[in-house]
Order: sequence, then C-alpha cells, then structure tokens
Amino acid sequence: MNIFWAFIIGGAICVIGQLLIDLTKLTPARILVAFVVIGCILGGLGWYDRLVEFAGAGASVPLPGFGNILARGVKKAVDERGLLGVITGGFTAMAGGVTVAIIFGYLAALLTSPKAKD
Repeated sequence: MNIFWAFIIGGAICVIGQLLIDLTKLTPARILVAFVVIGCILGGLGWYDRLVEFAGAGASVPLPGFGNILARGVKKAVDERGLLGVITGGFTAMAGGVTVAIIFGYLAALLTSPKAKD
C-alpha cells in the first residue's frame, strides 16, 4: 500500500507543477523555486514530515522534499550551534545529495554527447 500512496502523492505534486506551467504565466524556474520554498515552510512547521511518513518517496523525492530537508537541517543546526546554524544547516543537510547530483551529471556528460536544442 505504501507504493500506491507514494505514486499518488508524488503524481499529485507533479500534476500541480504541470498545471502551473500550463495554466499560468509562471516560468518553470519560478515554479521549481516555489516548490522548494513551500517544502521549507511546511518542513519548518513540521507538517511535511507527516506527509513523508505517509507517502514515503512520493513526498521526499520531489522538490518540496528538498525544501523539507533544508528546513530540517537548519532546525538541527540551530539547536546545536545557535544562530550560525541558520547559515550552515541547509548546506550540511543537503551536501550528500547535491554532491551525488553533480558527480552523476558530470559522468552523464562524459559518457554521452550532449547537444543544444534546436
């Protein structure tokens, strides 16, 4: 049943993004930033963690999940280091994920022949 809810919640997040692209004049970049900010806000309030418990990867993998992890990292760092944690917490929490994304992006560029869109 967890796979079902992961699919439904993850799909719903994607549908919302697609509807925003199709029905508004917002650029995809603004929509992506809005998703991360919404994830930060919901994560800061402690609401997004409940959604992650319910939907698993369907909620933690999309962009709001990225914002949620940033918020959790900041909360943890503030508890440990005080005000300095506001600056360092998000970087520490996402360092592994961002590093993996950079490495695999680099490998993909080496192994393929990327071309500009015409």
